[in-house]
Amino acid sequence: MNSYQQIDLSKVKTYPIKDRTNLVKTENFAKLMPGGGTFNQFIDSLPDILIGTDLRNLINAICQAYRQKKPVIWAFGAHVVKCGLSPIIIELMKEGVITAIAINGAGMIHDFEIALIGETSEDVSPSLLDGSFGMATETGSFINGAIIDGAKQDMGIGQAVGKMIAYKKLKHREYSILSQGFELKIPVTVHVAIGTDIIHQHPNTCGEAIGKSGMIDFRIFANQVANLDGGVYLNIGSAVILPEVFLKALTIARNLGNKVEDFVTANFDMFPQYRPMTNVIKRPTIKGGKGYSFIGHHEIMIPLLAFGILEKIREEEK
Repeated sequence: MNSYQQIDLSKVKTYPIKDRTNLVKTENFAKLMPGGGTFNQFIDSLPDILIGTDLRNLINAICQAYRQKKPVIWAFGAHVVKCGLSPIIIELMKEGVITAIAINGAGMIHDFEIALIGETSEDVSPSLLDGSFGMATETGSFINGAIIDGAKQDMGIGQAVGKMIAYKKLKHREYSILSQGFELKIPVTVHVAIGTDIIHQHPNTCGEAIGKSGMIDFRIFANQVANLDGGVYLNIGSAVILPEVFLKALTIARNLGNKVEDFVTANFDMFPQYRPMTNVIKRPTIKGGKGYSFIGHHEIMIPLLAFGILEKIREEEK
């Protein structure tokens, strides 16, 4: 046999292109917006292809959940607060779109510092050199104090800190998701791991209070997840803690006999992460529903999502 012998292509079978199934058509292409168009005209102008389609579908799912009074739960890490997105999230809370929020400990800390002085996000590298990282007096004193007081009243961490921010009338509390959640009676739960947050370095840290109030918040969150059927769950910028918390809460909900099958999940992050992809998008929706993944910077992606939601529901309510 000739090692260099070429295959004969003369008998290859072909077929007319019109008989082929095509995934992309010109009708799905991006459309040019007219001058002075609305935000939803911008959303509609996006290609009806891949993530352009997914973004429309997610906006529609959230608006449908809002109309049907189903849960819309947002879970996010600290970066969402540090990116200046609190006003947008608070507006969605005030509109009744977001029905519950879950954050990690760092998100709570940044939220408090914004409420207190209108600034946050310490420059870690230089302060780590001399051991002053995370040692701001007010942050440790206020948050730990609120958690201790809240534990005595059987409050979760989120409610306790939100209540204290509101009652102390901190200067910039209008930017506080925790405070607004307390005022609006929208549960904002805080999910911490001991030793991960700077407040655990302070002398007034009480592990007993953190454990008690943290467990209360987990049970509040699990109760929200138990009613998620027909709703939407978003994980934004949390790579480990909140996806794990969601999976356990969903397990409890189903273990107790709640039908939590037909719901939408979405993950927003700057690059793909294992746990959000597995514990938010794939595993929870095996029995039904749909999971979406969006890659991009929060400070761009979240306003796109939020403004699309807000304009759509306001147009529908005119």
